[in-house]
Amino acid sequence: MSQLKFKLTLAAKKSATPMGYRDKTLLIGSCFSENIGSKLNTHLFNVLENPHGILFNPISVAHSLIDCIDNKVYHEADLFSLNDVWNSWHHHSRFSGITINESLEKINSSITQGHQFLKNADHIVITLGSAWVYQLNKQSPFTIGQVVANNHKAPALWFDKRLMQPFELIELLKNLVKQLLVFNPQLHIVFTISPVRHLREGLVENNRSKAVLIQAVHDVVNASKNIEYFPSYEYVIDDLRDYRFYSEDMVHPNYAASNYVWEKLVETYMNEETQNIMKQVAELQLAMHHKPFFVGSTQHQAFLQTCISKTEQLLDLYPYLELNDQLQFFKQQIGK
Repeated sequence: MSQLKFKLTLAAKKSATPMGYRDKTLLIGSCFSENIGSKLNTHLFNVLENPHGILFNPISVAHSLIDCIDNKVYHEADLFSLNDVWNSWHHHSRFSGITINESLEKINSSITQGHQFLKNADHIVITLGSAWVYQLNKQSPFTIGQVVANNHKAPALWFDKRLMQPFELIELLKNLVKQLLVFNPQLHIVFTISPVRHLREGLVENNRSKAVLIQAVHDVVNASKNIEYFPSYEYVIDDLRDYRFYSEDMVHPNYAASNYVWEKLVETYMNEETQNIMKQVAELQLAMHHKPFFVGSTQHQAFLQTCISKTEQLLDLYPYLELNDQLQFFKQQIGK
C-alpha cells in the first residue's frame, strides 16, 4: 500500500559551482536578497549587498550593475530635490541626503566599492521581485519615461506603471549577462525570484508579474552554461505552500520560511567542508552574544578560554576566515 503524501517537496540539487569561504559573493535585488545576505554575513562569508539599495524591478537591477561595471560617478545633475531631501531615481532612499554632497558621497562610494568587488567576485545572486515598472510621466517635473527604483514618496500621479513583456525582459537579462561576463569572465551567475508578494499591484497582477519573471529567467538560464536558477520562489509557494509561512502582512515570508530557503541554499551551494566551518562559526557568533550570569566567575573564564581555543584552531586550519574580531572579543573578556 502506497504511503499518502500531504505535500510536495522540492529537493535541493547540488550545484557544480559551490560557494566557499574563499569566495566573494555579490547579492542584488529585492529585500529577500538582503535576508539571505544577512545570513551569509552572520556566517562570515565575504559578501556585498545591493550597491544601490533594495531594488525590485529588473530594469533598476540591471542599471545598478551597469553603474558598477562602468564605475559611474554621479553628479548634482543626477539628483533631484523633494521634501527637502536630495534623491536619485536609481537608488533606494538610504542613499538620499539632506545635502547634495551627503547623497553623492554615499552613492559614489558605494558604486566604487561595488565596482571593485564585482571585478573580482566569484558569484552574483540576482533576485528579481516584480516585472511591474514605474515610469515618470508628464505630471512630474522630471525626465519623462524614466524608470524609477524608488518613488521617494513622490505624488502617485507622477508615475505610470506598466508590466514588462517576456521578450523585453529576456533581451534585458541577456545583455546584462553578456556585460557581466565581459567585465568578469569567472563570474558564476545565479538568478532567483523573490517569494515576496507585491499585493499593492493586486493578486492577479502579482501572478502576472511573477509569470513574466519566471519565463524570462528560465529562457536566459537555458541559453548559457554560466548561469543557474535557484528556486526561492518555488520553495515557498509550492513546497511550503501555506499562509502560516508568511508574516502577518501576508506579503513577506516569515522567519521559518526564510530559514527553510536558507537551508536549501546551503544544501545546494555549500559542500561538506564549508558546512562544517559554518557550524563552528555560528557557535562562535552565538558565544559572542552569550550573557553570563556571573561575569568573571571561574566557569565564565573557562568558557572564554574554550572559545579562544576554538577560534584559534579554526584560524590555524583556515587562516582566510574573518575571525580576528571574535578572537579579540574573547581575549578582552578574560579577567573581567
